[in-house]
Amino acid sequence: METIFALSSGSPPAGIAVVRVSGPRAQSAGVALAGSLPEPRRAALRALRGPDGGELDRAVVLWFDAPHTATGHDIVEFHLHGGRAVVAAVERALSTVPGLRAAEAGEFTRQALIAGRIDLTEAEGLGDLLEAETETARRAAIQTSGGSVRRRTEDWTNAVLGIAAQAEAMLDHADEDDVAASAGEDLSRQCATLAEQMTAAIDQPAVERLKDGIQVVLAGPPNAGKSTLLNRMVDREAAIVSPIAGTTRDRIEAAIQRNGIAYVFSDTAGLAVATDDPIEAVGIARAREAAAAADIVLWLDDQPPPDGLLDQTIAIFARCDEAGRAGAGDRLAVSGVTGEGIEALWTRIEQRAGELTPSLDGALLNRRQRQLLAVARDALRDASLSHDLLLVAENVRVARGALDRITGRADVEAVLDGIFSRFCIGK
Repeated sequence: METIFALSSGSPPAGIAVVRVSGPRAQSAGVALAGSLPEPRRAALRALRGPDGGELDRAVVLWFDAPHTATGHDIVEFHLHGGRAVVAAVERALSTVPGLRAAEAGEFTRQALIAGRIDLTEAEGLGDLLEAETETARRAAIQTSGGSVRRRTEDWTNAVLGIAAQAEAMLDHADEDDVAASAGEDLSRQCATLAEQMTAAIDQPAVERLKDGIQVVLAGPPNAGKSTLLNRMVDREAAIVSPIAGTTRDRIEAAIQRNGIAYVFSDTAGLAVATDDPIEAVGIARAREAAAAADIVLWLDDQPPPDGLLDQTIAIFARCDEAGRAGAGDRLAVSGVTGEGIEALWTRIEQRAGELTPSLDGALLNRRQRQLLAVARDALRDASLSHDLLLVAENVRVARGALDRITGRADVEAVLDGIFSRFCIGK
């Protein structure tokens, strides 16, 4: 086990900078710089000195002894004055201590995972917490890093283990007369019930929307008022507004947060029936692709949207402030110029966003976890339909393996690099 060090607080300059050392040589590294360490979990002021004996800083030093630490290893922390030169000097001094090296991205969390202090789902939740930009994303990440997915997965795993034990017992005693004929049917029912529970979890709205944002695309013909409405919705001049048709040639995106939810609004090229302009044609094609992939489409046209967009469309009667504009019908009357109807539009959007984002009162599965849970679900479905005990036992084994990969009990190394690459160096 190597001993690693890194700045674990925000980038300097700052009031305080925390440099953390974790691993079997952390204590000796602390002594090398501070001369002596306080008792475990006690803070003390020390003069830090480099290899040449020169003073680096006067810092608060803490030592946490293994195994009851965040990483499961000895940890020493130096709470320094937060200047760039101070931090750089301490890091240079640590690099001269035998057996120490600078940490890589997410390596402290990786140590915690390997030591069993957290599982893979909690590590992923911590990564989401570092990236959270909205209140809802923060709450979701806190819940996951606190073990909500782990606990739900453990419940499923225990149920699968129970089914596996029953299947093995039936195989061992299949030739005995006292084996109940209904035992196989009961096993099938258990597998089917568990598969249904997993399906319900898989079908929950994707948690990624809390981080990536709800994709809202403004679509319609040229000069429908899309750019003006976009600017009003995001409260800034994100798109060029002009009375000249075809001003918007490419997709323009603008992010906004409202009531704890992130949104990404996209202005698109007008959907002209035909064009001889090759650049405009590319813009139209991109507009159609954006609308097809959107969570919500704001349709700014007097004609109804294409059939493929009906489910995600909010029909807008745009430019309702203009003289001679009438006949809104069932469409929402909105003006990007005066602001009329904007709050009503936001109410519609937020209602739709509530249907597209997961509830925070359950286990919030990310894409990797949902894919593995789908493998477990499918295996249990196959087991529920099989009358061959050997096939049932094999399918149950597959389900258990997929659940173990969710929490990191099996095949961890295949996914670690991807997960920890988005962590900062000192985490």
